[in-house]
Amino acid sequence: MGFPANGSSGKPLKFLIYGRTGWIGGLLGKLCESKGIDFEYGSGRLENRPSLESDMAAVKPTHVFNAAGVTGRPNVDWCESHKVETIRTNVVGTLTLADVCRDKGLVLINYATGCIFEYDAAHPIQSGIGFKEEDTPNFTGSFYSKTKAMVEELLKNYENVCTLRVRMPISSDLANPRNFITKITRYDKVVNIPNSMTILDELLPISIEMAKRNLTGIWNFTNPGVVSHNEILEMYHDYIDSNFTWKNFTLEEQAKVIIAPRSNNELDASKLKKEFPELLSIKESLIRYVFEPNKKTVGA
Repeated sequence: MGFPANGSSGKPLKFLIYGRTGWIGGLLGKLCESKGIDFEYGSGRLENRPSLESDMAAVKPTHVFNAAGVTGRPNVDWCESHKVETIRTNVVGTLTLADVCRDKGLVLINYATGCIFEYDAAHPIQSGIGFKEEDTPNFTGSFYSKTKAMVEELLKNYENVCTLRVRMPISSDLANPRNFITKITRYDKVVNIPNSMTILDELLPISIEMAKRNLTGIWNFTNPGVVSHNEILEMYHDYIDSNFTWKNFTLEEQAKVIIAPRSNNELDASKLKKEFPELLSIKESLIRYVFEPNKKTVGA
């Protein structure tokens, strides 16, 4: 489970983070600052091996974090028409970084995706049976997900990599357009399907702790349980905006306004919960980390 990395020798932590301009990469930097952890952002391009090697020579990190990647703007449909660019970063870049880290004896914490599964006969919706870390991805509806499943499979061979399957990330920053809650409050219509999700305010600090423990392998990086779009929007109505209303539509209706199908699934988070027993269920985490801090008081 662990990797005998540089960080286990007792010397001070020094993190090298890729993805400075991204949402998770930016939050990671702020988190390191608040915890007093020394860090630097990588300046090299992931697909450019010499630039990664020079970053590592200059920074001399104990651990490397990869929060860089192509998700597409405004959404994953972009990847359908930019396949080479998607491969360059999500596959070539990620593998190159993993390989350089292995050469240097460094653990790589890789923020990946859990959007590589979809409900099926063995994992029915609302059954409580989630996909486990060792399950083979069964969702290839979008090119984005296809590349992520490919690279996850290859990364299994790198004993220095910790793959974190993030899903539908949420944070307490409700003004951020990448926040799943912010996205669905701005849609004209939303589907209503239970899903596993990642509360970044709770889970990003856990990822730093995972680095300290030199944990490796694949981890379902979501809060235990599922929550549906409507359940989140009901909380938004109750805590944030009592005038908020929304409309639902079906997956069939959604398919007419998107290019690539979207993943809906439940991931089994019991491996993460066993390592971090304090981990809250998705609904508890939503209230504690997102809705309570943002609660609008009556008359405010």
